[in-house]
Amino acid sequence: MNILGKRYYLFAISLLIIVPGLILLFTGGLPLSIDFKGGSLLEVKFKDQSPTPSDIIATYDTANIKDTQVQTSSTGSYVIRSEFLTNEARDSILTALTGAYGEVEVVRFDSVGPSVGEQVTSRATLAVAVSSILVVLFIAWSFRGVQNAFRYGVCAILAMIHDVAIIFAIAAYGSKLFGWEIDALFLTALLTVIGFSMQDTIVVFDRIRENMNIYRRLDFENLVNHSIVQTLQRSINTQLMTVEFLLLALILFGGVTLQEFASILLVGLLSGTYSSIFIAAPILVLWENREWENWFKRKATA
Repeated sequence: MNILGKRYYLFAISLLIIVPGLILLFTGGLPLSIDFKGGSLLEVKFKDQSPTPSDIIATYDTANIKDTQVQTSSTGSYVIRSEFLTNEARDSILTALTGAYGEVEVVRFDSVGPSVGEQVTSRATLAVAVSSILVVLFIAWSFRGVQNAFRYGVCAILAMIHDVAIIFAIAAYGSKLFGWEIDALFLTALLTVIGFSMQDTIVVFDRIRENMNIYRRLDFENLVNHSIVQTLQRSINTQLMTVEFLLLALILFGGVTLQEFASILLVGLLSGTYSSIFIAAPILVLWENREWENWFKRKATA
């Protein structure tokens, strides 16, 4: 089973998912929720009449409240996002909606100030950066008996970056198709995927290290390929049996509030398993062979 022989095709598959998604994300802007940019979320149900989203936005405009977005949920409620609302502003909006469309039931109301949103964003970025540095140092120390031990840590980080890029690409597709936003649950899914990705990658690298002492006559590429095949069944079975089926059940039966979180986590964990086998180890071989030196050279004629 020559997995490494197809490594450039595997890289291309990832790029086909990541590049369009990131282009879509940065051209359209990050779909940040109120958790990060600050604002208010008001979810209501109307018992007498069912106004259109444009009617609700007009009510907010009348109260001089900007940046209003309205979505309808499968339960018949309206999810209204806007700039930060004080309690007085919320009560005036509810009074106006009740007067125009009848009795209004408040399902939930969440508000985050702009300063809190900025603090969450900065701390989330800091957490990912610090964890990445610690992972490189930990892997370099754990593999200190292996030649070029630092490469293993760098390759693990590259696989992690691959998974983070996949998640943001999927978030971009979801924002356009389903109105997804990057919120605190998205950050939770992101950090979980980083942890799982690192775990799977270290398992593959540890098998490579073990095989170096057993198959000393094998060249590095064949040794890595053999190690991947040995861990392939374990990685796939562990993910499918313990996590993926549970997340699929949450997507199908968990309700609207959990669907985005479970979908991001499902794709991210699949990407983490994929990257540990088909991205991290192939990059390690590419680095060992210094293949970039021959990328732009003409092939010698036979």
